[in-house]
Amino acid sequence: MGLCPLLFALITWQVLVTGPLLAPDRELSRALVRTVPDAVTEALADLGNVPVALPVLLVAIAYALYRGDRRGPLAAAVAMVSVPALVIPLKEWTARPGPLEPWAAGYFPSGHTATALTAYVGAALLVAPYARRRWPLPLAAALTALTATGLILRGFHWPLDVLASLLLCAPLLACVHRAVGRGGRTRGVGGPGQPPK
Repeated sequence: MGLCPLLFALITWQVLVTGPLLAPDRELSRALVRTVPDAVTEALADLGNVPVALPVLLVAIAYALYRGDRRGPLAAAVAMVSVPALVIPLKEWTARPGPLEPWAAGYFPSGHTATALTAYVGAALLVAPYARRRWPLPLAAALTALTATGLILRGFHWPLDVLASLLLCAPLLACVHRAVGRGGRTRGVGGPGQPPK
């Protein structure tokens, strides 16, 4: 996990100085953009919209609180609030143009990817201790991957924009994971106060 900030810093530096990593990034984007119908990729990208992703996290927070966890929901809420606090200044600072809108700026890092990753994986971490099977994290990973794929294929973001967001938010989610592990909740699938099954 300690490698994530270093890789994020490397990518950010490359964006700021128009370094050599941007050439393969542009080539990959040109090869992928609009290879799938826009209607499909826009629907996938929309999974990273705040009105879509945030309610998922809020339901998971409410459920974890109901089950007696206090630290996990707090950590997940702080992680989600941290996303715009980190992403917006970085967008303004780097002012990277978009793949299909070179006249516009503010594409790095991807806010939709950061929102999807933090909301879906945060929700999965909160729900996973109470699930009978290990479905929450694979589902969260799939939703995040679909969001990222839609953003790249539609040309809303460069691949490095998406990768940078994943690296940026991974430490936030590591904090959520640690908080859930210390959460003082009742394990199992019963209600509050019931013994684990």
